[in-house]
Parts: sequence; structure tokens; C-alpha cells
Amino acid sequence: MSTVRSRASLTFSGGVHPPDYKHFSEDCAIKAGPVPKQVCILLSQHIGAICQPIVNKKDAVAAGQKIGQAQAFVSAAVHSPVKGIVKDIVLKPHPVLGREMAVVIDAAEDNVARLPQCGRFHSDFSAEQYSCEQIVDAIREAGIVGMGGAGFPAAVKAKTNPSTPIDTIIVNGCECEPFITCDYRIMIEWTAQILAGVKLVSKALNCKTVYIAIEDNKPKAVAAFRNMLAATKTAAGFEVKAVKTKYPQGGERQLIKAITGKDVPTGGIPPMIGAMVVNVATAAAIAEAVVLNMPLTHRVVTVSGRGIKEPANLYVPVGISVGELIDFCGGVTGETEKIVLGGPMMGFAIADLSTPITKTSGAIIALTAAEIGDAKSTGRRTPCIRCGRCIEACPVNLNPTKIAHAVKGGYLDVAQQYFLTACIECGCCSYVCPANIELTGYIKTGKILLARQKQLIPK
Repeated sequence: MSTVRSRASLTFSGGVHPPDYKHFSEDCAIKAGPVPKQVCILLSQHIGAICQPIVNKKDAVAAGQKIGQAQAFVSAAVHSPVKGIVKDIVLKPHPVLGREMAVVIDAAEDNVARLPQCGRFHSDFSAEQYSCEQIVDAIREAGIVGMGGAGFPAAVKAKTNPSTPIDTIIVNGCECEPFITCDYRIMIEWTAQILAGVKLVSKALNCKTVYIAIEDNKPKAVAAFRNMLAATKTAAGFEVKAVKTKYPQGGERQLIKAITGKDVPTGGIPPMIGAMVVNVATAAAIAEAVVLNMPLTHRVVTVSGRGIKEPANLYVPVGISVGELIDFCGGVTGETEKIVLGGPMMGFAIADLSTPITKTSGAIIALTAAEIGDAKSTGRRTPCIRCGRCIEACPVNLNPTKIAHAVKGGYLDVAQQYFLTACIECGCCSYVCPANIELTGYIKTGKILLARQKQLIPK
């Protein structure tokens, strides 16, 4: 495949180059997924306070109806993607938190698959007909969160703050994790819808400088946006930037560094340096919320890997189970050894296929022994040889081995001195470690132990 080459400066220090495995699904056009008989809507699908259910058992609900209310500034409402009856409000499997409260809905028999709304948007869309307040209120009511995986409530990011004005918006179209192609497909197929969402965010933040950042191994996506921008007069100040292909180029801090050359302060947030990052799927959802008054109830999910018989990019209701999507794609092969929700670098291996899709679930990956072996040596773990590869690979310029050793020894105070909480858990250090030490695993454990020590989560 040809590539669109960028200046070498459009990157960041550290990072790795794992095999991308995009070929399984990159040419699979988005199609509607199965119509579920039941959905499980987790009340926590975002960073911040958990939603409170506003429905009860046996209540009838309509498609798009709000069923979980956000009762804090940093939170996001949840809605039913189907018409049906509330069966229960109980603990259900959560891909990150283990188990969390959820609203279980038995779907009515006359539900049909919802199709993408991309055909309702065009290059000449103008955001000037909407006020800043209308845009932010619509985003909040729709329950939109960062769909690239972070899950931060989008209404919080879209609301202007005089103390931290935004002068640069970066649209994240990098999708640097192996296998995942859902964002790539929507960039090609939903270009106008994404651009409409970006225009709305730009209007809400009164920001005229917008960079659409796409990795240089995605020339079709780069061309799609450049052609769209050339065809519109309502995107002044917008520019496409082809950035170097490298993992984790899609990380918020890494992308800001690549585009602006600025560093987000450790412990700080992008608005402190006048920047804001929005994922392409999030932008598309914002367009639907503001223009079409549609809440976030569906998303595109990549189902891929050598273990999947028929890889696909599916437009599915939030709350459908992982197992249903795998079955819809022909099931798994006998070589499958692990099912991962999310990407293989930062995703979570799951054992329960009833785990529901959330707003941030971009992929289901069925890994075989061959893929696991390619991604990480399967040899036994050996003592650290102090080679420094983890330090070279760390995109945050940390010393992962010192943090991991401190956690392993129970010295959380020492781990904090080495900036334990600054780790973005990208997995680069574990990937390059010749001793097969799961450095990221130790760091994740350290964060959990620290949170328990501070009584931020139950012991």
C-alpha cells in the first residue's frame, strides 16, 4: 500500500511498531450488526460518576429513551438502543471494573437494525445555526463520551472555560492499535458526518485552528478529508496532518506533542496548553446528537483476528453481548486462545462472552497462539537485565522497570516518586522487554493498590 509521508517532526519520542494486522478488516465496509433479543446497558461507561437508573423493572422503554441519568458534572447519561421491557437492574460483567450495575432490557420483537446516518450530512454543513449552549446541551443530553477508549464525557470538553481557552483542536484519526479498523472505515465512509461534528465542536469552543491528524499509512482517509475540505467553504482554518505511523500515536498527549510540539504537564490536562483532542467517532456522534437529536446508542465495532471466521466492521447497539457479535461473524476457529475487548496493547482479555459492548468498545479481537507469539515472546520470564529498552520505548519518558520493581516490593511511595500515576498503560514497555516481564501489569496493580490505600476504591 502506498503511504502519505509526513515530516519526521510529526511524531513523539518512544513508542513501538507492532505488526498492524489491519488487513483482516480494513477493506470490510461498515454493515449493520445483529438485532439483539436482549441488551445490557452498563451504568458506568465513562470516566466520572456512575449514572443513576431512572427506570424500574417491568417498565416499557422506547429506542433512544434515557434510562440512566448523570448526576454529576463529570458523568454521562445512558440510553436504550432498543424498544423493550426492563427485565432487571443488576450487577453485570464490566470490561474494566469487573462487575457494575446495569439495566437489562428484553427487546421487543419488532426492533430492526439501525443503519448509519452518514447520508444525512454533506460537505457544506455549517455550525453557525447553532449556539454554543445548544451544542453543549445536546452533547450532554446524548450521553456522548470519548469513543476512542478514554470515555471522558464530551460535554465537559466542549464547554468553554475562560481560564483555559482552547486555541487548537486536534481530531484524532490515528487508530494506532493493531487489528482495529472501525475508525478507519468511518473516516472513509462518514467523512462529512465527522467534519460536521468537528465544526460543531469548533463553534462551541470558539476555536478556529483545527488539525485532522491521520497516520501516514492511511492514505485513503487522508485523501477523503483533504477532498472534503477542498469542497467546503465552512471549514476555514481546518487542515489535515499526516503523522508518522507509530504506536501509541493516537494517545492524547503523544498526538498533541506530534502536532504542536508542546508537552502536556505531568498531572495536567490538554486545556492547560490550549489544546483539545476529539476522536473521529466521537465527532460523528456529536453531529448526530446536535443535528439529528439522536443519543449515543450505537457504535462501529471491529470484530477481527485470525480466530474470527468472518472479520467485519459492524454498526451495533451499545449493550449487545460480545458473544452475539462473534457468532454473527461466523464464530471462532479452533486455534483461538484469547478474546480481547479493545486492542491487543491496551484492551482486556475476557472470559465471559456475555460481557456487553460499551460506548468505548472499539473492537473484539480473537487471538491465536501465532498472533500472541508475534506480539510477545512466549519464553519464560527471567530477571531484569537493565537493558533500558523499556525506557527508550516509553512515550511518557518514565522508567517502567523502577516503577514495577517498587510495586513488586510493596514500596508504593517509591513508585510514586517515579511517577507511577503518569503511566498511560500503553504496554510498550512490556512489548519490548527481553526478559518477558509484564511491566505494565505491575504498574496497573500499583495504581489499584494506591487507589485502595487512598480509599478511592473499595478494598
